Amino acid sequence: MMLCYRHLSRSAGAVAKSWTAMLNNLQVQKQRSSPAAFSTSSVSESVRRYDLVIVGGGAGGCATAHMFSRKMGRGRVAIIEPADVHYYQPLWTLVGGGIKKIEQSGKPMGSVLPQGCEWIKEKCVEFDPDNSSVTTESGQLIRYQFLVVAVGLQLNYHLIKGLPEAFDIDPMLCSNYMSKYVVKTRPAMEAFKEGNAIFTFPNTPIKCAGAPQKIMYLTEHYFRKVNFRHNLIEVRPEKKEAIFQHLDTLETKVFPYEMMHIVPPMSTPKELWDTPLVDSTGYVTVNRETLQHTKYPNVFGIGDNTNIPTSKTAAAVASQTGVLLKNLCSVIAGKEANIEKYDGYTSCPLVTAPGKCVMAEFDWDGQPLETFPFDQSKERRTMYHFKQDIFPELYWSLLIRGRWHGPALIRKALHLGMSR
Repeated sequence: MMLCYRHLSRSAGAVAKSWTAMLNNLQVQKQRSSPAAFSTSSVSESVRRYDLVIVGGGAGGCATAHMFSRKMGRGRVAIIEPADVHYYQPLWTLVGGGIKKIEQSGKPMGSVLPQGCEWIKEKCVEFDPDNSSVTTESGQLIRYQFLVVAVGLQLNYHLIKGLPEAFDIDPMLCSNYMSKYVVKTRPAMEAFKEGNAIFTFPNTPIKCAGAPQKIMYLTEHYFRKVNFRHNLIEVRPEKKEAIFQHLDTLETKVFPYEMMHIVPPMSTPKELWDTPLVDSTGYVTVNRETLQHTKYPNVFGIGDNTNIPTSKTAAAVASQTGVLLKNLCSVIAGKEANIEKYDGYTSCPLVTAPGKCVMAEFDWDGQPLETFPFDQSKERRTMYHFKQDIFPELYWSLLIRGRWHGPALIRKALHLGMSR
């Protein structure tokens, strides 16, 4: 899609003991039944073994690491993540709009992971669910009893001819989806004088589908011209031209631009594509209510890399963490993964201008699932402050530490029990 317009409980000790007993009993059972069974975190020269392996250190991966490190204890959980910095990416709309600094959106990865979790600072390049193992880029084989796939989405700028090289040529090309390019957005807005300002939306699932609209709203408070069903396929920075293809007729059309914000096509990482963990589109196939894999009961998925039919946002991840916690615990205990069911809740705070925000909350059918007992379809300053001030603190302090499972309880309380 192209959007274009003219100029402007119990005690911790008791819980730990019960979990230790349960896991040890599970391992004894595995050792009796299979010569390939293993203990918790013993390490040999060629193989490392853990009760739970998490692949991916985004919001879902970090929250899972915290939740299960607290339950399982030190050395039983490992997370595979190569990045040095963990970013709160929802803040990048405000970074691109010049309201926040890029430095405010990130923290060292080591500071957001739990101390009891072993951090394997590598990329996972192979998944072998039939043998309950994964392999890292250095060739390290890692075996698991349970696996959570939380690798998120990769940005495929290279699928647009001329990118990513054009970003280094034209200062009026920007993108709020990558730390390197989001810092170009505000200067481009300030330098824009006249002509076409183009905002693209790819023909693939993307994370935070509202983000392309938000930066457009911040750049201009209303539409002058809209072109739907056009997909960006090429950028010619030397001519300042964007080439789009109509999704229905396949005809191409050249649009001159003065400024262009680009949202790249996205997909799961290619390392997943040829594995039995994914469907034909490359997404991890899980039961949409329980998050358990449809073929491998010891595998769960969370966040953007799953085929769950809901918008891919941090708010969705928050609600999924509570479902994952209860259902994976149930499976570890030898029971079914049906303790908690995900309702598809997701949220997208649509910033329409500085100081104005529409707090959109809905389920996977697109039906409103609003937390507050008033009409959230209206622009409100209070909702803007939630986006700018409250949500970042909630993210760093609670969500990625596995202590925030979405607003369901608050929603029920504010609606006097009359809401889902």
